[in-house]
Amino acid sequence: MKRFLLAACLSAAGTLAVAEDATTYPFDGSFDDATFSVENAIVGKGLVIDYVSHTGEMLNRTAADVGSDVEIFAAADIFLFCSAALSREVMEADPMNIAHCPYGIFVAEKDGEVLIGHRNYPDGEMQKVQSFLDEIIQQALGG
Repeated sequence: MKRFLLAACLSAAGTLAVAEDATTYPFDGSFDDATFSVENAIVGKGLVIDYVSHTGEMLNRTAADVGSDVEIFAAADIFLFCSAALSREVMEADPMNIAHCPYGIFVAEKDGEVLIGHRNYPDGEMQKVQSFLDEIIQQALGG
C-alpha cells in the first residue's frame, strides 16, 4: 500500500494535508460521525451514493489471509457517486475523463485520527470535479 507522505498546509477550514495522490482534512469527531456527515453532504447536493466500499473492514478481515498482522486503518469507507451534470461537462471536454468516474470521498481512522479526503485529479477540466469534492468535504466538516 502506498505510503502517505503528507505536507501540511493551512486552509480556510483548518488543516489541509496534501499527498501526491490525495487531499485529506482532519475531522474533529468519531469515524461514525464523519461517515454520517459525508453521506449527508453528498445526498444534500442531490446526488445518489452508488456504493460504499468498506475498505477498512476488508483489510482487517483479510490481513491474516495474506500473511500480515498490520492494522492499516481502524476503519475506512469510500463513498462512490457521480454528478450527471459535472460528469457530462468534463467528458464532453475529454471523453477519456471517464477514467475518473465515479468520484469518491473517503473517511479513514488511523492512530486515533479521523480523516476525510479524496484523490487528486489532473489539471484541466477535472479540477472542476476536485473543487466539487472539496466543497462536499467542507460541508461535511461543518464549513
